[in-house]
Amino acid sequence: MSRWKSKPAIDGFVLDLDGTVYLGDQALPGAVEGIARLRRMGKQVLFVSNKPLEPRETYAAKLTRLGIPTDPEQVITSAHVLGRYLARTEPGLRLYVIGEANLIAELRQHGLTVVEELADQDPKQVIIPHGIDAVVVAFDRTLDYRKLNTAYQALRGGARFFATNGDKFCPMPGGGVPDAGATIAALEYITGRQVELLAGKPSTLILQEAMELLHLTPERCMMVGDRLETDVRMGQQAGMVTAVTLTGATRREDVARLITPPDFVIESLSELPALIL
Repeated sequence: MSRWKSKPAIDGFVLDLDGTVYLGDQALPGAVEGIARLRRMGKQVLFVSNKPLEPRETYAAKLTRLGIPTDPEQVITSAHVLGRYLARTEPGLRLYVIGEANLIAELRQHGLTVVEELADQDPKQVIIPHGIDAVVVAFDRTLDYRKLNTAYQALRGGARFFATNGDKFCPMPGGGVPDAGATIAALEYITGRQVELLAGKPSTLILQEAMELLHLTPERCMMVGDRLETDVRMGQQAGMVTAVTLTGATRREDVARLITPPDFVIESLSELPALIL
C-alpha cells in the first residue's frame, strides 16, 4: 500500500531494529535478503534503536552474526545520542540514572558525571537527595522502589528531567515488557513534571545524527520501523519517506485509523528494494 504515485528517489535507509530487522535472537523473515539487496543497489543503511541496554559494538556484532554485516558506526542508540548531546550542552550536570550498566558506562565515556546509588537508603524514610542536577530515565529491568523514590525526590527538588526514549513497552518473543515510557509516565504523574528531553525516537536528536552520518537530506532517506508513534512519526516530522513493517507492533487496522498514514506499509524488509526501483 502506498500514497506515492511514482517511486521515490531514495539513497539512504534508516532502519529500526527490534520488531523490524530482528526479534529476540532471530532475524525477521526477509530482513537479511532485503538489506543485502539495498546494499548491492548502492544504498546506505543505518540502524537505530531506542534500547539503551548494549553498546553499539554489541548491536553491530549481533547484526553481523544474523547475516547482516554491520560496523558499530552504522548503529545509533538512544544512549549514545543522549551522551553526545549532554556532553556538548550540559557537561557539568550530575546525573541520577534509572537505567542499566551500559547507559551509565556510555554517559561516563562522554565525560559526564553519574551519581552513585545510595546503597544504605531506607525506602521507608523521606530522604531528599543532594548533588543531583538531573534525572535520566531509561529502560531498566532492575527498577525498584528505591530508584523510583530517589528520582521522585530529586525531581521534586528541582532536578532536570531527561530520558533516552519514551517507548511504553519493548517487543520480545511472545509479547513485550515495560519500557522507559512506563517509568516516565509514573514520574510525570507523581511529580506533575514533564520530561524535557527525549534522546531517542521520535526525537529529532537521533535523526540529526543519522543525517550527519549519511550526508543526506531527509527527503532522500526512508525511515522504516514497526512503530507508528515513534518510527513513522519521527520520519514524517523530518520530511522523510516512511514505511511501517507489519513484523512488529503495528497491524493494518492500526494504520487505517491514522489521519496521516506512512507512505508505505510492508509485510517485511524484503519489499523495500521494489519500492524504489
